[in-house]
Amino acid sequence: MDSSHSTKETGDIPIPITESKSSKKTPPVAAVSRWKRAFAAKKTAHQPPVSRWKRALGILDFILRICAIATTLAAATAMGTTNQQLPFFTQFFQFKADYTDLPAFTFFVIGNAMAGAYLVLSLPFSIVCIVRPHIIGARLMLLVFDTIAVSLVTAAASAAASIVYLAHNGNSDANWVAICQQFDDFCQRVSGAVVASYIAALIFIFLVIVSAVALRRK
Repeated sequence: MDSSHSTKETGDIPIPITESKSSKKTPPVAAVSRWKRAFAAKKTAHQPPVSRWKRALGILDFILRICAIATTLAAATAMGTTNQQLPFFTQFFQFKADYTDLPAFTFFVIGNAMAGAYLVLSLPFSIVCIVRPHIIGARLMLLVFDTIAVSLVTAAASAAASIVYLAHNGNSDANWVAICQQFDDFCQRVSGAVVASYIAALIFIFLVIVSAVALRRK
């Protein structure tokens, strides 16, 4: 019997084996995690980082607003509760000093109270500027209203300061006598209120500077 013929009859027939998609070798978990970390690092490299100094400016803005609330409300309260009555009086006259007697003092109370109310309402926007340092809308709004508040508080403090000066020194040309020798408690309280209002105006100036710097730098 021919050996080649027997080989054809009894030999194994080679069967081609096709590799399925499911049998492909999957990458190890470590390689996948490294690839994800590299992709995340590359992605964050193209994003602008959160500026620490802008967040620091936002925190400074919030602290200054708290201080300005204290000074404006203290000034308005001190002026609004100021009155003094002298222990002597005549049949027709009663010597009494009250802030409502002078329109400048009334404007002072209203101006500082409005500034204090605005500062309380602005606190949430200041917090937003801390959480999102690159926000522009809230920061621009605070800049505009802070500028208006500077004018209001400065005008109120200046109007009251002129009356306080006359109360302390008088004016000989206009025959206005100084009344602080008699109404000493009244003059001390209104003088303290004016000083507190000027401090509030100075804080507002710093707030405007902080907002302008935060908007200018990118």
